[in-house]
Amino acid sequence: LPAGLSHWFPALEVLDVSGTGLAELGAELLALPRLHTLLAKNNRLGGPGSLPKGLGQAPLGRSLRVLNLSGNRFAEVPPALLGLRGLQSLSLGGNRLHGIPPDIQELRSLEFLYLGGNFITSIPPELANLPSLSYLVLCDNKIQSIPPQLAQLHSLRSLSLHNNLLTYLPREILNLVHLEELSLRGNPLVVRFVRDLTYNPPSLQELAGRTIKTRNVPYAPSDLPENLVRYLSLASNCPNPKCGGVYFDSCVRQIKFVDFCGKYRIPLMHYLCSPECSSPCSSASQSSTSQSESDSEDEASVAARRMQKVLLG
Repeated sequence: LPAGLSHWFPALEVLDVSGTGLAELGAELLALPRLHTLLAKNNRLGGPGSLPKGLGQAPLGRSLRVLNLSGNRFAEVPPALLGLRGLQSLSLGGNRLHGIPPDIQELRSLEFLYLGGNFITSIPPELANLPSLSYLVLCDNKIQSIPPQLAQLHSLRSLSLHNNLLTYLPREILNLVHLEELSLRGNPLVVRFVRDLTYNPPSLQELAGRTIKTRNVPYAPSDLPENLVRYLSLASNCPNPKCGGVYFDSCVRQIKFVDFCGKYRIPLMHYLCSPECSSPCSSASQSSTSQSESDSEDEASVAARRMQKVLLG
């Protein structure tokens, strides 16, 4: 960047230096107190010193709202960007990113995040701690699974996951009731059915815990060590409507199809308490708990249909 930029244009609000072959953004940027939009697409940024030091502490760190660094050479999200607490839109598509740092959660004002066209293999659960995130683009990566914590993104309206390696979605994604666009084309889950019945037998502690919960054995916190009381509070009900069982750590992972908008069937991850629950149980084992689980299944179907537009092709 030319020297004296801040002196010549002290009131500059939008700066576009895209496609100029820049290998670094100089310290002149730090003295632009009104700059709210910086576009630096399709350059050679990404090496050491690409971004000025002290970016988050400078006036620019407070004023910048939109930053587009797509089409550069970043192998990781620059730590300096994580200090831009007022940033609302961040684009790093078409770089060389292999991951998303957990500290991405520091960008609490972020509404739009574009990370498509990289080499990202996983999504950190901390991404769910962005309360204002409405548009999340993770297409054209190598992502194999979605953390269930993403269901906490209550502001999310658009989620682009096409052209990844997804074989299933977590059931929790049905809680994204404001989601209007979900793009999944080009993933294995769209073209094939996946089933996993790998099952590790429950431990003695889990067997004891299951017995206490299913038979409603009374206990008080003073009766058991604190860690066991906490363990018993983590019991999950088996979603099989004809099974009144619970599980803790030992469960069967299975794929279950759920109708979306009456047009598509999406495979969601499903957890059962035992391999026997993958086939119908006897009606004698049905309980009041199973009825509530059945109701929960109905609510999940309703939530799924709230997604107004599902983009699969």
